[in-house]
Amino acid sequence: MTQTDTQTPTILERLAQGELIISDGATGSYLQQHGLGDGDPEEWNFSHPEVVQGMAKAYFDAGSQMVLTNTFGGTSIRQKHYGFQDRTREFNMLAAQHARSQAPKGCFVVGSVGPTGEVLNDPLRDEPLTEGQAYDAFTEQITALADGGVDAVDIETMIDIEEAVLAVRAAKENTGLTVMSTMFFDKGPRGFFTMMGTPPADAVRNLHDAGADIVGANCGNGIDIMLELARELRSATDGYLLIHSNAGIPAPQGGEIVYPETPDYMAERFKIMAQEVGINIIGGCCGTTPDHIRALVKATK
Repeated sequence: MTQTDTQTPTILERLAQGELIISDGATGSYLQQHGLGDGDPEEWNFSHPEVVQGMAKAYFDAGSQMVLTNTFGGTSIRQKHYGFQDRTREFNMLAAQHARSQAPKGCFVVGSVGPTGEVLNDPLRDEPLTEGQAYDAFTEQITALADGGVDAVDIETMIDIEEAVLAVRAAKENTGLTVMSTMFFDKGPRGFFTMMGTPPADAVRNLHDAGADIVGANCGNGIDIMLELARELRSATDGYLLIHSNAGIPAPQGGEIVYPETPDYMAERFKIMAQEVGINIIGGCCGTTPDHIRALVKATK
């Protein structure tokens, strides 16, 4: 199923009917648990297809109605760090196809688009990343995801609103996909801001102006902080909102990095987020697992 399939409601049509959509959990944590180490996650779409497909299946089986692709670092700018910049299109198309192959009827595949990792027009660099270069990199990735069969893209974990806007524009101007965009906010003494200093209300306005269909936040410091942020985002817009929350702040334990928030702990707060705050799409970010999604489904459905 893709969004061009007129017999199946799209994400936006489902949301317009008042449906709560359950997203998936962490990608990076899952791959680390399956042996990724310091390797390139996107290269695993080629070298470890069974793991990437198994991840999508695990989340769909847990009750996710939409699953993100393994393409968070899928721009050529990020792939250049691994020497794979010439395989950007291949990796993104494979990721979309892997997730699509596991998607049950009526479920969605969403292309993950993360930040470039560089500062636009950085005065400290001899050859800084320009807006045009970033736009072209996002266009290359997003069109490859579209050709691979995704229903939507999620431009996620953004800290620079200008970069997020470029990615939203690249998606809207070069594809017919539903476009989601979520920012990464920290809470300080003056409230919530991105690392570049943008408050939630300004981010929402700019993303909507750029054409984003769904906006919101992801990552963060855990579900309690995200619940507070969700209320602030809802006060800033009556549009569709997406929240992907970390399972708390990770800490070393027994030689491993452990995320402290249990599935039941998060699920109860996700229930409030959905039923009282009115968040339309909820799911997990770093440290969340298929068990978290099962608990989330049980609590909200």
